Amino acid sequence: MSDKTFNTSFSTMKYLRAIAHRGKGSIAVILPDTVSSTRYTEFDAPYLKKAFLMAGLKPSQFIIQNAQGSDTTQYTDAQADIARGAKVLLLDALDSTTGAVIEAYAKARGVKVIDYDRLTLGGARTYYVSFNNVAVGTLIGKGLLACLSAWKISKPVVYVMKGSPTDNNATLFAQGYDAVLNKAGYNTKTGSANTILENVGTWTPTVAQTDFQGAYAAHPSINAVVTPNDENAAPIITYLQSKGLKPKSMPFTGQDATLTGFQNIISGYQCGTVYKPIWLEAQAAAALAVYLRAGVRPPKGLVNGVSVDPQATINPLKHVPSVLLTAEWVTATQIQKTVIKDRVITASQLCTKVAPTVAGTHQPTYAQDCATYGIK
Repeated sequence: MSDKTFNTSFSTMKYLRAIAHRGKGSIAVILPDTVSSTRYTEFDAPYLKKAFLMAGLKPSQFIIQNAQGSDTTQYTDAQADIARGAKVLLLDALDSTTGAVIEAYAKARGVKVIDYDRLTLGGARTYYVSFNNVAVGTLIGKGLLACLSAWKISKPVVYVMKGSPTDNNATLFAQGYDAVLNKAGYNTKTGSANTILENVGTWTPTVAQTDFQGAYAAHPSINAVVTPNDENAAPIITYLQSKGLKPKSMPFTGQDATLTGFQNIISGYQCGTVYKPIWLEAQAAAALAVYLRAGVRPPKGLVNGVSVDPQATINPLKHVPSVLLTAEWVTATQIQKTVIKDRVITASQLCTKVAPTVAGTHQPTYAQDCATYGIK
């Protein structure tokens, strides 16, 4: 088994049934929230459930929870899971402070932890499963530059946004797109005439919109926006549409391959999105958890990399054995052969008519956009 053997049918997971049968106790998954991205409810939770079941675990042998944005809930869920016999925690921590506390608690009780999607800085996990997040940021930066050219944006003034400063992934994403933008002449360290910087950063879409509105009021020349995910981009695009924004006049970037993100892409308001196959990440994480639950070392083909925790105080925790997966930049012309092919979304979801407006008139459907890009 390796990171290359998983597929959208989850059929590889059946080869773990003998390992699952050997394991003792349960596996507990604690996801962070439903605000920073819809991925946790749309993709992660159902994919993880399917992976565990296909691996031969019974529903009583795993639990999938969501902390709903609460540090306290995430910690108390972990305590309760361990008290009920969890031997492995699959943790996507809200922030490294909370994650490190949970991981120390688990370690003291002999419970193994896998960091899922986000590395907990200063933590005591055994493995880490994610994508190469600097590479994800690089895709965002290159995607924006390609769109500036394709949409013929003259004299670009780029507003550079970031995710939450408490999320290590947001830092890594920014490293990626900052490097691309700086090389292209945009100053993401101090800002400049062609680069406007966000002050702090957030994963809360309403806060992202408020931050953008303040920047746009102060710098009405902004005509391109680096948004680190689809969720942050969506309300800003809606706001600008209410002000008369035309298609292909102000490019936005994105990440997480959400339905709303793709509708903004095919209608000409978002350049593209980073598609991270969550079905792949979920299977890799579930496989690691099954191996750990049985006390079996996972195969080298699965653990394909090492991640560095700069806050670790001892070497075994500093270099974290990792499964690092590959993401892809997806534009309108690539939707059919990526997310539609992988059944992440369906054409019927993407191309349907949207709800009536308050005034009683309908916004345009996405059917024509889908036809334009061969989405079916």
